[in-house]
Amino acid sequence: MGTFLLIMVALAVYILPFIVAAKRECKAIAGIGVVNLFLGWTFVGWVVALAWAACGEIDPEALPSA
Repeated sequence: MGTFLLIMVALAVYILPFIVAAKRECKAIAGIGVVNLFLGWTFVGWVVALAWAACGEIDPEALPSA
């Protein structure tokens, strides 16, 4: 049970940039996902994907209209 939980937490941390991009509804979610998938195993690739997800341009059509 402990090993399974550790694997699930590690997987959640690994895909964190993609989760952030999805929650923020970034325009470049596909690019962030690709960078995260292929370069996320390196620390630099993971940080780049996370920074892109956190600072990327948000899709204006996804914003709620007031």
